[in-house]
Parts: sequence; structure tokens; C-alpha cells
Amino acid sequence: MRHGVCISGATSKEPLIRDEAVQVLHGFQSATDASAYLDSELFTQVVVGELAPLLLTATDVRAYDTV
Repeated sequence: MRHGVCISGATSKEPLIRDEAVQVLHGFQSATDASAYLDSELFTQVVVGELAPLLLTATDVRAYDTV
């Protein structure tokens, strides 16, 4: 997996580790930046693609906007 790649609008990346799942919470400057990342080759092919052999179920990707 590629490390040190700059993601446009990214502000944070935090792991959330629980017994039943591991999640990665990403922060972005805007919903547009988050959506662009989810549609990017980096996410769809590199991140999800390389994790696919480790996944027991389909990925559950959710985007939230804060106020």
C-alpha cells in the first residue's frame, strides 16, 4: 500500500479499533473533498483492493457532514 500520499482536503485519519470491527475515521475540509476521495483510484483500487483479502464482509463506507 502507498504511504505518505497527500489526499486533497484531508485533515485527519484516526483508527477506531473494537473487538467486532476496525474502522478508520477520516476528516476532510468539505463533503466534496470526502466524496472525491471515495471516488478516487487511491481509495477504490488501492485501499479497498489491497484490504479485500482481509475483509470478511463487504465494506461499509459512510460519509457524514458535521455542523
